[in-house]
Amino acid sequence: MALSTNKDTFAFEPDQSTKVESKEELLKQFDANGIGLQNGHFIGLPFGPEQADLYLLGVPWDVTVSFAEGTSTGAKNILEASPQLDLFDEDFPGAWKRGIYLNTDPEELGKGGAKMRKRAKLYIDYLESGKRNRNDHFAQEVADINAACKEMVDQVAKQTARLLDEGKIVGLIGGDHSTPLGFLQTLANRHESFGILQIDAHMDLREAYEGFTYSHASIFYNALQLPAITKLVQVGIRDFCDAEFELSQKDSRIETHTMGMIRGKKFDGINWGAYVDQMIATLPQKVYISFDIDGLDPNFCPNTGTPVPGGLDFHEATYLIKKIVAAKKEIVGFDLSEVAGLGNDWDGNVGARILYKLCGAILS
Repeated sequence: MALSTNKDTFAFEPDQSTKVESKEELLKQFDANGIGLQNGHFIGLPFGPEQADLYLLGVPWDVTVSFAEGTSTGAKNILEASPQLDLFDEDFPGAWKRGIYLNTDPEELGKGGAKMRKRAKLYIDYLESGKRNRNDHFAQEVADINAACKEMVDQVAKQTARLLDEGKIVGLIGGDHSTPLGFLQTLANRHESFGILQIDAHMDLREAYEGFTYSHASIFYNALQLPAITKLVQVGIRDFCDAEFELSQKDSRIETHTMGMIRGKKFDGINWGAYVDQMIATLPQKVYISFDIDGLDPNFCPNTGTPVPGGLDFHEATYLIKKIVAAKKEIVGFDLSEVAGLGNDWDGNVGARILYKLCGAILS
């Protein structure tokens, strides 16, 4: 075996002379009760892209993030923390045996992202200074950044389409929350209709936030332009502007459950299970899950890009995922976004556990 130290992670790569083993052969050799292997694979699993039914596509992109940087390396942070996990999942036992593979840095997807982030930050700082005078330089900057973000969206659409054509189940790992749009476009071309379950602190319904068409704060404004998306159920919301609230009231496809509503139900004696059943009943048969980690209480994700006090408890969130499966909904895809970057071990640990639950759900 050869040791690769390419980029920010290391992985053991098979020698060129080594044949690709079958999934069955790998399972025979793998000790599910052993130590977590630092082998460059999610949770130390033995599967490569050839053997895995589920392909996790990392998108190292956080160009338009409006607060803290660092989520571009979220997939790598999850990968580094993942060997800490044990494999047994009481909700989805044995689902991992179908094979999970995480690609943290696909070719082209992160290209130019770091450079564009620096340019975007200068413009955001300019806006936050309160200046409103005409600035032709920044007008060109915004145009360039929007073009780069569109290229990222197009690349995600292209790569997810290729993976689906190969028969893979696909999940996407951000990066900021702008990253799944291309995947949603791909799914909208393949399914007549589907709904989205969004777990998030923010509505993300702003139109071209800060001038950025593909802003992380605009992901669901953009997604709702796709006719195939017939329902958006938002859970954990607690930070939004007047325009977003007005859109959520006008568009009958949008159903929002703020943390104020969620805690109010609890205080009134309505249990979480009953409330979750009500949410799920409004979703169509086909469901996409979009999980922004800041939907959780920031005790679980203190270094995420835009933390907001309050939020779902870890088990409230995983119970919601489990109930989607119990309701026999078809999960057509998912994303996990805004997990903080390298060096934030706790965020990586929690992110890996949420990701593993999403994997179990889509593989069950």
